[in-house]
Amino acid sequence: MGCQNTTSLMQPAMNSNQPFPEQYFRRMDESDDERFYDSPRLVVHIDDVAIAATTQLYREYLPPNGDVLDLMSSWRSHLPTDVPYRRVVGLGMNEVEMRDNPQLTDYVVQNLNKISRLPFDDASFDGCILTVSVQYLTQPVDVFTEVGRVLRPGAPFLTVFSNRMFPTKAVAIWQSLDDRGHRQLVESYYQLAGRFEGIQSLDRSPKGSYSDPLHAVVGHRTRQPLTF
Repeated sequence: MGCQNTTSLMQPAMNSNQPFPEQYFRRMDESDDERFYDSPRLVVHIDDVAIAATTQLYREYLPPNGDVLDLMSSWRSHLPTDVPYRRVVGLGMNEVEMRDNPQLTDYVVQNLNKISRLPFDDASFDGCILTVSVQYLTQPVDVFTEVGRVLRPGAPFLTVFSNRMFPTKAVAIWQSLDDRGHRQLVESYYQLAGRFEGIQSLDRSPKGSYSDPLHAVVGHRTRQPLTF
């Protein structure tokens, strides 16, 4: 299926509280993710200009001296180096990658496609980032719901993405949409999670260059009381 710039593929999810059809999250390679990510990849997945745009985005939204969760973390977090954070916790698939990440104060190895429950207490973090990995989630609404649980009221959750991917592990719906469709899809994850407000999509693609495109969706944990 070629890329589409329409929301038709997402209508069942965006117009109701029903889950997405199962086939949306099938992948070409359904083998164990642990096997795929077993070998460390000590590389960045977007170019330097797009990385700088990502860092600027995090500078704008994440509170200094806060507790930050780096979801689907790896070798680099792309947080601004001149902003102090009290704690940066990585959750990812490869221990070697996270151990080499100089910005992490702690890390957890976990496959979110097997266990979507996050191993943190309610209201533990002042912000969460998910950098160029949302396309690999097979249970995205469950994961986004969990992010809403572990964030403190008003805390930002930033999902940043480009057009780069490991195609054999990216879910089918992601590969069927263009950049605009990706933003709408990720917005729907926030909406269906039911724990975020002020949801907005951003095109932060560097202008006038041949850099990788860069897009983000940002939502803030609702300030209304939630029942977990």
